[in-house]
Amino acid sequence: MPEVIIYRTTYCGYCDMAKRLFNDLGIEFTEIDVTTDAALRTQLVQMTGGRRTVPQVFIDGVSVGGYTDLLALQRAGELDTMLGL
Repeated sequence: MPEVIIYRTTYCGYCDMAKRLFNDLGIEFTEIDVTTDAALRTQLVQMTGGRRTVPQVFIDGVSVGGYTDLLALQRAGELDTMLGL
């Protein structure tokens, strides 16, 4: 199973939808809350090449973007491949 990490904030509806998507697919994930950690949020922006929004999802260390990016990957059939489904 690939490692899935979701960087999120506590007040983000899109973060909740990303979590729900992975739960519906039966995929385990790790959540990292960046709500009050400015240093971690800055590091996240660097890791994503400048993206400032949450959620930011990584699959096996590769940044795949946010919730709408996940939906696009799912609709294209690429998310299942990335997750080994």
